[in-house]
Amino acid sequence: MDARRRTLLAAGAAGAAALVSGCGDGGGGDSASEQPTSTAGTTSAPAGDELAKTADIPVDGGRVFVDQKVVVTQPNAGEFKAFSALCTHQNCLVRTIAAGTIDCPCHGSKFRITDGSVAEGPATKPLPEKQITVSGDTIRLV
Repeated sequence: MDARRRTLLAAGAAGAAALVSGCGDGGGGDSASEQPTSTAGTTSAPAGDELAKTADIPVDGGRVFVDQKVVVTQPNAGEFKAFSALCTHQNCLVRTIAAGTIDCPCHGSKFRITDGSVAEGPATKPLPEKQITVSGDTIRLV
């Protein structure tokens, strides 16, 4: 293969990688950083380890765990739900929980905190449920 063709192929691969990563992370930032909002934040914890204390998840709100790509909500006092944090529209990472919905910053999709169902498109599929355990005041990802 000649040098020009290798250069062209390498440039094309780099461009494709940049395009894919730009759509998948929901707007960027350090995935390990906490980005709180009025009713939600993002946090990191290893899978299987403690994600949060129950008191850290607001009633009628939730929290996004970036590294695990999971969102934990508390639709009613003492009721905890977990869903994939990847929007079913184009796999952007959801970022906020407000007014009873989990919100994607990329194209405006909103999902209900009660069951992950679509409240507002363009997404047409619900957020897949994730398994968590709640033991005492500790929430863990299974």
